[in-house]
Amino acid sequence: MPRRRRLEPDERRAQILACAIDMFGERPYAAVSTAELAQRAGVARGLINHYFGNKRDLYLAVVRRMVTLPRQDDMVVPSGSPRDRVGASVTWLLDTIAEHGSTWVKVTSHEGVGEDPEVQQILDQADDAAADRLLSMVGLGESPRGEELRAVVRAFGGLVKVAGREWITRGSLERDQVHILLTDVLLTLVTTTMPEIDRPRK
Repeated sequence: MPRRRRLEPDERRAQILACAIDMFGERPYAAVSTAELAQRAGVARGLINHYFGNKRDLYLAVVRRMVTLPRQDDMVVPSGSPRDRVGASVTWLLDTIAEHGSTWVKVTSHEGVGEDPEVQQILDQADDAAADRLLSMVGLGESPRGEELRAVVRAFGGLVKVAGREWITRGSLERDQVHILLTDVLLTLVTTTMPEIDRPRK
């Protein structure tokens, strides 16, 4: 039998986190045990405590991973017409959701864990970061009314989360249908609503 390769700490932590992402996507928070997680990850239960603390701390790490955006340097700001830019932005959103589908839906909708203030703080910070990123992608990142435009994008984010649930969990919409829905709404926001809000006030 070949000897199992000893993983470096960062690799081991990433392995445990990947298993946790899968398990929290498969079942409610209360139904996930660290003992079973350790077995699936092929590690001693004490390693989970060593790297993450208790189960809630591990869940918070999963939440952070689900809502962490790609580095700005790894993203290409789309060009072209407003529809082209919006379509590319929606594709980016759906790619982000699709990476960990059911876990993303559960995390962003508080399934299983309830109203946890620390979870909500992580989600709020992620919503702000995503709003900044989306405004940059559609060419409105330098607006003097940035806070108001971010509020509009955060409201749009509520639709993104509901549409993601319809697509990933309920299967009532296909990805291309969700793309059409979000593109049409975001294009209206970018071409009609946001310019109205961005207009200098008397």
